This record gives sequence, structure tokens and C-alpha cells, in this order.
Amino acid sequence: MNATKITRQSRSNLALAFISLGPERRRDISVFYAFCRLVDDIVDSSELDVEGKRLALAQWRSALRGPLADEPSIAPEVRRLIDKYSLRPEMLDEIIAGVEMDLTVRRYESFEQLRVYCYRVASAVGLVSIEIFDYRSPACKEYAVQLGLALQMTNIIRDVETDLRDDRIYLPLQDLARFDYSEADLQDRQYDERFLRLMQFEAARAREFFDAAAKLLPPQDRRSMVAAEIMASIYRSLLRRIERDGFRVFEKQYRLGRLEKARRIARELLKSL
Repeated sequence: MNATKITRQSRSNLALAFISLGPERRRDISVFYAFCRLVDDIVDSSELDVEGKRLALAQWRSALRGPLADEPSIAPEVRRLIDKYSLRPEMLDEIIAGVEMDLTVRRYESFEQLRVYCYRVASAVGLVSIEIFDYRSPACKEYAVQLGLALQMTNIIRDVETDLRDDRIYLPLQDLARFDYSEADLQDRQYDERFLRLMQFEAARAREFFDAAAKLLPPQDRRSMVAAEIMASIYRSLLRRIERDGFRVFEKQYRLGRLEKARRIARELLKSL
């Protein structure tokens, strides 16, 4: 399967934001997105054991640096991107290291520990993306880091129930303790004032990252970062919806409708003109 097909078959908001890019950059970001999707799929695979998943991820690390006899189908396209945008393979290694954490880490004691995971699976994606988007100011790098943290925290809030079913808890255990809400309470889906205060705390953290990113976006890069700003707009709206609905994440899978997404895409496109 080629990179474009992988992107088209995905329902990711990231893929949706690509509409704002010209044909060449859209092709390139689609290749990068396909890489992210494929390494994530390795970890989620039901056909491989843990050792098989580690070997497949190691193969990708090697393929980033040169051709292999038996390599992933899109590896040559990914290497082309590395050459074209002068990317360091280590930038993509960070993403592989992030998804690899899911093989062994199922709980995070503190936000400091969780932040490492969020950086690798989201901020590192943003740092590669801005190279393809063609940023100008070095300040754009910290914008990408903060926005990545905001997006991943929103994902964590939205996916509490889905992650529980996989025996994963991304909410830091120290945060649970702060509100006298135990892991057992979470496993029992206890929806009470303690849970609401916990989730409000996490949502406030996500908003801080969104606000930090907004302040850091250099004026000269607003136009080139329109795809990232589409993501920010969609995820901010999603976070607000979850908050206003009282964080009913145990019983609902929150998504924005097509019309709402289209409205936000149009708004960001118009702002960039």
C-alpha cells in the first residue's frame, strides 16, 4: 500500500489538515504521515508478539539510514524526504521510540514521565512536519513542541475508556492521587466529583499547552503553519465539547462532525490569506 492510500484510508484529523497544502508538500507530508501510521500499527498489531514488534521497529530504524533487502514498502519514499528536507534520522527515531514505549509502559507515575511519551509521539511529529511545511523562524520549533503536547493531552482525555480496555492508563497516577481518585476507581468507571475535578485539571493542562503554542507561533510563519493551526482549532473545539459535556468519556466517543471540521478548516484558510 502506498503512502497516499494509507493517508486517504485514515480518518485522522491530521490527514484532514493536509487540504491546506500545495500538491508537492501534500504528497510529502502524506509520506511522513504514512510512516507514523505504519510504526504505530506495528505496536497495535495482533499478529506479532512483543519481540516481533521490536524487530519490526528496529528494521524501520535501519531503513531510515539506508536500503535493506527486505524493508517496508514506503521506506525509499521516507529516505527521499530525509534527503530532501535535510532531516536527521534521529528525528524519526524519536517517534519510533514513542510508539515503542507502548510495548512495556502501561502506567505513568508523574506528568514528567508522561511528557516524555507525549513529546515523542506528538511533538516529534510536529518538529518533522514543520520542516515539510517550510517554517522560517527558529521559534516555530517550540510552537511545534507545545502544540504537540496540547494535541496529545486532548487525545488522552478523549480516549480514557478506549485505553482502559487495553489496560493502559495515561492519566498520571500522581494526578489521580491528588484528587483522591484511585486506579481502582478508574477501572470501575467511577463517575463522580473526584473524577470531574481530575479531568478538569487535565483539560486545564491541555489548554495551557494550546495557549503557549498560540503565543509562540511567529507571525512570519502563520501562513506556512495553516495545517498545524487547523489541527489546533479542531482539537481545541473537541476539548471544549468534552468539557461542556461533563467529561462523559466512559460512555461516549467524542468526535467533531464533518460540518464543524469543514467550518474550522475554512476559517483557518481564510485567516492565512
